[in-house]
Amino acid sequence: MSEADTGRGEPGGSPGPVAFVRRTFVIEPGESRPHVEQEWIGILVVMTAGEIELRCRHGGARRFAEGSVLWFTGLDLRSVHNPGSEPAVFVAVSRGRP
Repeated sequence: MSEADTGRGEPGGSPGPVAFVRRTFVIEPGESRPHVEQEWIGILVVMTAGEIELRCRHGGARRFAEGSVLWFTGLDLRSVHNPGSEPAVFVAVSRGRP
């Protein structure tokens, strides 16, 4: 799994005041990322490629594909898994700090 800071500014990357912080995550096919609840507070997640499966601590799982808009808090998640055959890419968007 890899992560990249994709910058600050307005949605779409246009210049402007620091309004949002974006980080891009890539999970390779068959790989998982352990879930740490505190990392995701106040963050909106947008799937930009592939699919992910949110795996809950009590055994439930749900899949989401490109175009899905999600949040990862309050769901009792264990991990984020890529069940597909291509990399899963999602962008985490949060408010910038003044």
